[in-house]
Amino acid sequence: MQDNMPSQARELICINVDKVYDWIVKELSFDISPTGEIYFPGVTPQTNLQGATVTCKVTPAATNPIVILSRENRQFSIDGSTVCLQHLNIQKNFVLTIIVTLPNGTMFTSREIPVSRCEQVTLCAPKGTDVEILYTDLDCFVCTTGTLTAGTGTITFSALTITVAVCQSIQSTFPVTVEFLANFCEPRADLPFSCPTAVRPKQCSVIFPTMG
Repeated sequence: MQDNMPSQARELICINVDKVYDWIVKELSFDISPTGEIYFPGVTPQTNLQGATVTCKVTPAATNPIVILSRENRQFSIDGSTVCLQHLNIQKNFVLTIIVTLPNGTMFTSREIPVSRCEQVTLCAPKGTDVEILYTDLDCFVCTTGTLTAGTGTITFSALTITVAVCQSIQSTFPVTVEFLANFCEPRADLPFSCPTAVRPKQCSVIFPTMG
């Protein structure tokens, strides 16, 4: 296919990209222990919670999931050289939902519970760079529940502990325009396709047709 293209000459082009100043991958886990009544629409004082299964779901907050609280220059000695890096205080905001499933399959879902955690990270992230955090994995599980007590639209847990596990990619970036020689991409050849041959059902020649 490429032999039919008019030209394969390289061309000097400029594109806008994000330059990566630093990049780390970190694991983080923390426990949440909500206390008091938690709102569960549909629950009544007569709801039988005996034998219920408790699970959870966690997602980044829709508004301000990541907040850089502060950025401080610090000097570090690395391989005999003095390097100025930035010490960042980062606040991560999540939304936690608790699901209670009764033995008969009935499910009750709590109202969203806002959760925040702070973390310190050292990066090459000078003033002007953006700090981007991508969650490559975000999950939670219920460690303990204690006794469940139903109320009017609420459930109270005597010893609820939820563990949140986070795998995150953290980068400091800055938009730049770069110039380089490049070949333009060409479309690949279409995959060959042929219709299947007609297949006739096997005949029951033992019983039909018969000779004579």
